[in-house]
Formats: sequence, structure tokens, C-alpha cells
Amino acid sequence: MSVHKHDDLPAGAGCSRACCLRAEGLGVTAGDQVILHDVDFHLHCGEITALIGPNGAGKSTLFKTVLGQLPHTGTIDFQKAGGKHTRPLIGYVPQSPSFDRGDPVSVLDLFSASISDWPVFLPTPKRLRTRVETCLSRVHAESLIDKRIGALSGGELQRVLLAMALEPVPHILILDEPLSGVDIEGEKQLLDMLDEVRTQYDLSILLSTHDFATLEEYADKVILLQGTVLKAGKPTEVLSSPEFREVFHLTLGRGGV
Repeated sequence: MSVHKHDDLPAGAGCSRACCLRAEGLGVTAGDQVILHDVDFHLHCGEITALIGPNGAGKSTLFKTVLGQLPHTGTIDFQKAGGKHTRPLIGYVPQSPSFDRGDPVSVLDLFSASISDWPVFLPTPKRLRTRVETCLSRVHAESLIDKRIGALSGGELQRVLLAMALEPVPHILILDEPLSGVDIEGEKQLLDMLDEVRTQYDLSILLSTHDFATLEEYADKVILLQGTVLKAGKPTEVLSSPEFREVFHLTLGRGGV
């Protein structure tokens, strides 16, 4: 169950006492097309923030902007607790990539290639295998180390990608539709794992999702995006808001059906 760690901050405290990524007046254009405009939001360490919106709302563009992959107007600033401003280390999990079921590449091969220069066609040194096992242990996935990537279930693949994004442990973890292609059991396991990770490492988690049923249990904050931020707040506030109903033609949250 998620915990709202910063609900006890006094009014007007802002981010002065909290680890925080702050975006203000964020805008992104492609040619003459405005994709994002006047986007403001905060991400606090130790919190899970869910980004929701219809297809084409700019969610992936926002991720790429925070990752520094797109030019933008406005500002993105990160500060550690106590107010020290620095460049954040960001871990990123893209939408689940597809692999050939017959591909012989193992989890060990993929992970080794991502964290070292050791050629994967050579026998893996014991020290590198131990390092990969340690990384996988962060998401309780050590047993997958020798499994072929193409043979992983959707939930198992997301765990491996999550473990890769946590090496080294970042300040901010961004996940693009992590529940896509994951069955119900795997979905719960993955969300429980994210809850554990954010608590253990006190990092910010920003994820996009279309699964609104899980938001009240796992998310501390929800951002409704459609070109700009239409609504942001606790899950119950956003899911029961007029803005949510207008975008999705649904009534959820307290008092919803």
C-alpha cells in the first residue's frame, strides 16, 4: 500500500525540505505542432506518480523531455533534500520490447552487455555474473538469470528491465506503460515490487498507465495530461474530477461507478 510521505509538509513549504524534480512552463513543439504547453508538475522522492491521458496526449513526449532527449521551453530542475540542486540520475524502462522466441540471448547476456564491455560471446566471468545476480536480486529475479529473453513472460521481462534501470540506483525511475502485456498476477507482483523499490531506495517513480483500477492502491499522485496538465492530485481527486470525466467519459473514484 502506498504512503503519502509528503502530506505532512506545512502549507507553503513547497519542495524546500524534500527531494524533488520540478517542471515549470514546459513546452514542446514539432514544426508547427504544439505537443506540450504550460506543463507544471512536481515529483517527490519516495512517491509513485501515475501519468494518465488518452493516446496522443503527449505522455511519451513528456518522458523524453524529462530524459533530456527533446528540446523544450520552460524549466526542469532537480534538488536533493535540503535544497542542493544537481543533475538527476534517471532510470528508464521503455514499453515492453518484443523479442524473437527463438533468440538464444539470455538474461545474463543482455544484462552483461548493458553494464559492461565484456563480449557476450565469451564465457561470463564469475565476478560479472555475481554482479548481475545482485542487480536482479533488487527485484527478486535472480532465478531468471539463465533464462532466454524470448521465453520470459510479460511480467518477468518487466522485472528484468526494471533491474537494468536500477543499475546504478537512480534518483528518478520512469516507466512507459509497464503493465502493458502483463497478466493480472504479474501486474500485482510488478506493482508490489515498485512499491517496495520506491520505499527501499527513496526514489521518484513516474509511470504511465491505462489501468485506472490500480491507481488508488499504488499511486500517491496522478497527473492527467492532454497537451497540458488538466488535473493533478491524489488518485481519488483526479479520478472523480470533471476533467477526468470529460477526457475519458468515465466516473471513477469516490462517488463514481
